[in-house]
Parts: sequence; structure tokens; C-alpha cells
Amino acid sequence: MAPQPASALADGFGRRITYLRLSVTDRCDLRCRYCMSETMRFLPRADLLSVEEMALISERLIARGVRRIRLTGGEPLTRRGLPDLAHRLGYLLATSPLEEVTLTTNGTRLAQHAALLADVGVRRINVSLDTRDAALFRHITRTGDLGHVLDGIEAARTNGIRIKINMVALAGLNDQEFGTMLRWCGDEGHDLTLIETMPLGVVEEDRTDRYLSLETVRADLEGSFALRPSTHRTGGPARYFELAGTSTRLGLITPMSGNFCEGCNRIRLTADGQLTMCLGHEDYVDLKTAYRDGGMAGLDAGLDEALRAKPPRHLFEIGRGIAPSTARHMSATGG
Repeated sequence: MAPQPASALADGFGRRITYLRLSVTDRCDLRCRYCMSETMRFLPRADLLSVEEMALISERLIARGVRRIRLTGGEPLTRRGLPDLAHRLGYLLATSPLEEVTLTTNGTRLAQHAALLADVGVRRINVSLDTRDAALFRHITRTGDLGHVLDGIEAARTNGIRIKINMVALAGLNDQEFGTMLRWCGDEGHDLTLIETMPLGVVEEDRTDRYLSLETVRADLEGSFALRPSTHRTGGPARYFELAGTSTRLGLITPMSGNFCEGCNRIRLTADGQLTMCLGHEDYVDLKTAYRDGGMAGLDAGLDEALRAKPPRHLFEIGRGIAPSTARHMSATGG
């Protein structure tokens, strides 16, 4: 039986949900120090949603108002079924109200997948790159080879995909590189988004030592670059500035120094089917069980439950001795 028409996705505070961040795996081939423990334990593969389930849930969410889908992880390009899911979403781009499919990747496998992504209609991607210094890159990621990431960025550009570099601001690690990264992005035609570190999951380092307010970083950059506020928006929480004389935009994501929850339009579906209503809360609704036990009706009921429970804002705090806001690591939730 075909699913019954359902109302558009809106939470109890009147915020319309138009953006799904879909984590296709919690696994990653890097071990970034601010993101995860060096000895991470990942979900058993048997616990994950199938690619078919991810596609069907995405279709229902589109029918209820989602217009943008971002594939995340972990590292999404490590998921074996990613090409099949990409083709399914590409078909929805052509045949449904879905307006955009994007991807956040660490870039290590991007060279092998760039042509596929372009073929299914992905027009822009985010590449997580916290430094262009090879030795520092290996230190931050514990295992990474910067050359593989740069090769992936070039392959994506060759295939007509616009690149946005995501750079987490880390005091004492990459805080001398913001200007050089912005200048490189301006020369290469990439956008750059700086992100404040967030207290998600226990890691070996104290994030208090690494936290930088991006309001301070922006003021420092304005001493060397002509930055103009921009009205550009991509559906996410970044505030943008135009870099004069280039096509590059600088984005700032400030969950700590500048709360942006009032306009939240996002939900996140983890690889094992947990719908998380807020990055900074532990609460979730088990959509995998809801769908497997109740089909589309069960899925709709789970979505409605999640919307009622979506909180007004996150509760992030960073400080010495303060526990992380969630036990869940970013790699489990999806960026």
C-alpha cells in the first residue's frame, strides 16, 4: 500500500526541516585527534542501515519537505554501497523535488570517486583539510597522507565539482595557517569554512586547550584580507564573507561563540538508523526499527516523534573538567 500523504517536516518551534545529513558509515580511514579516539570501536556492519533502506528513507523525507541531502560519515567514501546510493540519489535529483546532493569527505579516496560523484549530479563537496603541511597533517590525522587528499581535490575540480575546504580551528596546531589557507583557496578557486571545535565524544586531548573563538580569528584575518559580509547561504549554519578580488567565500561555523540554533533546518540520520534531532544532545529516535517494524507508517510516526522532541538549541560547553556534551563522537553522528 502506498504511504499516506504526510505533513511537511516542522518542529515544535516552527522551524522547517529541509536538510538531511545522512551518515552512511561511522568508519573512517583517519583518526583525527579532535574527532575521535585513536582506538575507536566502530559499529558492526550488520547493525547498519542497508543502502536500499537509506534510499527509501530519503525518498520519504523528500516527500515531506527535505530539499538537500549531504552524505557524511565517518568517511562516506569507505562505504562499499556508496556508488549504488549515489546513483539512487542522483535519480531523485532528476525526478523529485530534491534540489541538491552534496558530500563531506576527508579526501583520501576522492580521486577514485570524483567522476562518479559528478556523473550523479553532485556539484559541490566539502573536503576536511586542517593543514597543508604534510607533517602536521599526519600528526593531526595520526595516519593521513596529504598527497592523497590534494590529488582528490584536483580530481574533483577536473570533474567540475566545486570544492569547499573545511578547516577546524585548533589552537597551538594550525592557528598560524588560516591566512595561508585562505590565500591558497583564493588562488585555487575554492571556498574555505573555518569551524570551532566541538565537545563531542571523549578524545585523548582536552579540547579546552585547542578551542579558538572564530570571532577573534575573523578579526585577525580582516587585518590582512578584504572580507565583505555575504548573503550567500548553502542550507548549513555557516555565515559567509566574500574575499575581494576572488570567487572565494570564507565561511564561519561558530557553535560555541555564536549560537545559530534559532534557524536550524537540519536533522541527522546515523548509519545505524538513529535520527538525532540535535548535534549537542544524546536524544534520538530509532528510525531503523520504526521502518523495519512498521514500514512507511512506522517511519512517519518516528519522524513525527523526533520533530516533537527537537530541542530549541544545543548545550555545548568547553572547559577544563567539563565532560563532552555527548558520548557520541562526530564520526557516529555525521558532520
